[in-house]
Amino acid sequence: MKYLLPDELVAKAREVVEANRRAGRRVAVAESCTGGLVSAAITEIPGSSEMFEAGYVTYSNAAKMAELNVSQDVVETFGSVSVATAWAMAQGALAASDADIAVAITGIAGPDGGTEQKPVGTVVLARAERRPGPDEIVADQKLFDAKGGRSGIRLQAALCALDLLMP
Repeated sequence: MKYLLPDELVAKAREVVEANRRAGRRVAVAESCTGGLVSAAITEIPGSSEMFEAGYVTYSNAAKMAELNVSQDVVETFGSVSVATAWAMAQGALAASDADIAVAITGIAGPDGGTEQKPVGTVVLARAERRPGPDEIVADQKLFDAKGGRSGIRLQAALCALDLLMP
């Protein structure tokens, strides 16, 4: 077995590792529905230790609050799958680490848990960067195709998160 993970995920992670190594940037990832998949993809690449600072798997709301300092008010007001929560997770990963950039992923991978407003396949991603000046919110809610099931949604989310880590 060459890689533990799908080839397309490893290829994207390789691009992220090489680009961030060249840029001299350290990255952190805060994951919920992907359960560490993005961190695993990055660490599949030799040399990732030069650019990977930390990975936080905060699956429960309690973990998001305890590990990433996401406000209970944010979770209760907007829900765990929201731009506000994803943004707070990304900011929390930056605050808890020495990373230059952090990406957060939260969503509903299914097969259960979806609602009419947030169906299975709903994923929110956010990126926060440590730099002078006002905070720029980079966040997006996506609805991934659920026909690939839980694994397909998680893979699509991980690929999007890796895209957000490109310099």
